[in-house]
Amino acid sequence: MAITGEWERALHPEFKKPYYAQLYKTVLNAYRTETVYPPGEDIFNAFQFTPLERVKVVILGQDPYHEPGQANGLCFSVRKGIRIPPSLVNIYKELSDDLGCPKPESGDLTGWARQGVLLLNTVLTVRAHEANSHRGIGWEEFTDAAIRILADLDRPLVFILWGGSARKKKALIHNPAHLVIESPHPSPLSASGGFFGSRPFSRTNAFLTENGLDPVDWAAASDKE
Repeated sequence: MAITGEWERALHPEFKKPYYAQLYKTVLNAYRTETVYPPGEDIFNAFQFTPLERVKVVILGQDPYHEPGQANGLCFSVRKGIRIPPSLVNIYKELSDDLGCPKPESGDLTGWARQGVLLLNTVLTVRAHEANSHRGIGWEEFTDAAIRILADLDRPLVFILWGGSARKKKALIHNPAHLVIESPHPSPLSASGGFFGSRPFSRTNAFLTENGLDPVDWAAASDKE
């Protein structure tokens, strides 16, 4: 799936750069020769589900889930019917503790994306069973460009940075009109070190409301059937 609309226009200069040409070749070859996630048609789903003009919150993760059937092109999200991964279990626990709402029954986060929450990883593909295996092939430069585009917008946004790879992107966000919320990754390996209790959902909605924007209905994680 190609990037379209305002995202395509904003990111068009990247497509002409040498690093992107090499990235395209590398990713194409990877899909031809090994098992890579997400499915090729889902790589740019974050941009498709949340058009640039509708973005009001950015959740930034590391890279896609690397086990079969999980990755769907939206960070931390899986399709309906797929077992909820441990990191998302912890996200839902923090959501429930923060807002007092029931934990969503599905790991599908398209409902957030439709409300203007860009669910972006710093790296958009991964080799099966090997976390962060496509680090350093060019995706970071591409997603940096997307983050800069967002950071340069003259409307207030919330950037939620979970984990080391995401938190490094804070240096790209200079506009004081934006809110940056950062914490350790929600993985079971790190969630107890500051992710739990960080209250990103209530803090985001308070900021949006203060700036005259509709809060996110975080309980509506999935698209309605």
